[in-house]
Amino acid sequence: MLSTFKYLASRLRRDETGATAVEYGIMVGLIAVVIIVAVTLLGTTLQDMFVQVQCSIGGGAYTAGAGGASGTCVQP
Repeated sequence: MLSTFKYLASRLRRDETGATAVEYGIMVGLIAVVIIVAVTLLGTTLQDMFVQVQCSIGGGAYTAGAGGASGTCVQP
């Protein structure tokens, strides 16, 4: 009985699956924060780029906005 207890105690000390799960959780959280920050910072730029592409496909002329404002699409 004592040897079984010693075996279980030594096995529990070596078991690190819980620590690994916590580490993966922290990594996923940090990756999510990085993605949110990147989308927030690049959101307006990406929106302008898609509007410009949409305007070009439609045959219009894209005029950029002043001071970081969104541009407009002028159709002929």
